[in-house]
Amino acid sequence: MRVNLAEVPVMSDSSHAAELPALRLKRNEDRRLNAGHLWIFSNEVDTDQTPLPKFKPGELVRVLAHNDRALGLAYVNPQSLISARMLGTWKLPDTAWLAGRIRGALDLRERLYPKPYYRLVYGESDGLPGLVIDRYGSACVVQIGTAGMERLKLQIQQALERVLDCEALLFKNDGSTREMEGLPSYVEAAKGKFDELSKVFEDDLEFQVPLVEGQKTGWFFDQAANRRALTKYLRKGVRVLDVFSYVGAWGVRAAQAQAREVLCVDSSAAALELAVNNAERNNAKITAVRGDAFDVLEDLVKKRERFDIVIVDPPAFAKRKKDLPKALAAYKRLNQLAMQVLGPGGILVSCSCSYHVSPEDLQDVIAKAAKAADKQVQILEMGGQGPDHPVHPAIAETRYLKAYFCRVNESLK
Repeated sequence: MRVNLAEVPVMSDSSHAAELPALRLKRNEDRRLNAGHLWIFSNEVDTDQTPLPKFKPGELVRVLAHNDRALGLAYVNPQSLISARMLGTWKLPDTAWLAGRIRGALDLRERLYPKPYYRLVYGESDGLPGLVIDRYGSACVVQIGTAGMERLKLQIQQALERVLDCEALLFKNDGSTREMEGLPSYVEAAKGKFDELSKVFEDDLEFQVPLVEGQKTGWFFDQAANRRALTKYLRKGVRVLDVFSYVGAWGVRAAQAQAREVLCVDSSAAALELAVNNAERNNAKITAVRGDAFDVLEDLVKKRERFDIVIVDPPAFAKRKKDLPKALAAYKRLNQLAMQVLGPGGILVSCSCSYHVSPEDLQDVIAKAAKAADKQVQILEMGGQGPDHPVHPAIAETRYLKAYFCRVNESLK
């Protein structure tokens, strides 16, 4: 069932939190919230006293413990497994409140990044659950993942214009989480004009990316620190394989570092065309191969091709917990094939952006893949998401990205 947010009452500035309806929790179900987590699951709600169906998606509520102790404000969605998300405030979320949170997020990023290309707002970690904002110079791309934030869409736009005065603003509201919230999928240019391609800068590299038609918001800022870490393993004359290359973020960095050959593999012809163009933009050259990653890797194994560095940065194989067994099997197969095309002493960069795949899971997968490929593996370092994706210490779900840098050799005999 889709949500009609026009039916949800919007609290006026003169409204008081005390006038909001209450959402009451079962006994002891406030412990996780007291530790700093922001999510309330449907089975934690006292549905005898506060039935979830009585609430409208996105509606603001006062959250009460079983003993009537007030815990704070949240927005609710009776259709979602995460039935409410705490806002960490007793102030009603209006334009000024949103601007304050965005301003705090901006202060962190401006201290970390010399150029305005980064994730500006990372949901719960920046006190704005369900909201993601990526900044591309004077343009911002907004992703709203929850009914509560969808209800604040106009105020989000006003707050962004107050803090940054964006020349262009795109709502890229087509993520898979929206379906779980009962929200429609759409892409809308709310302000300014978006060309087919936009620029993004990473260190001394310049890329063109498709903000409207591209994956997620058009670029993966979360891997920037890991791509930077790759530099130490690059040297003149190496042969590099970039699997799931998208528009060439990893591969172009390698090519610009004077790799002898960089092979980029992706299933999207449009993405590979951009990857080739992005290499040229940085006075480098790559070779593009379109196809299914597993099929291409198997073909390279059959041809006995060998590379000095292989990067596997796939999309999330486990979007839900029930997908985990199948996902782990896919990660194992992917890493095994990658190891089989590495030359002696080669470097494997093995990534996973699936939250449900823990660092321990991925390390175990690498070990099993090495056993199956009859290889010896040494883990040299492990990377995660960049600091523009800060981890909330009480919310494990905000840590999702893993990147293992491994040295691969023939098995010891």
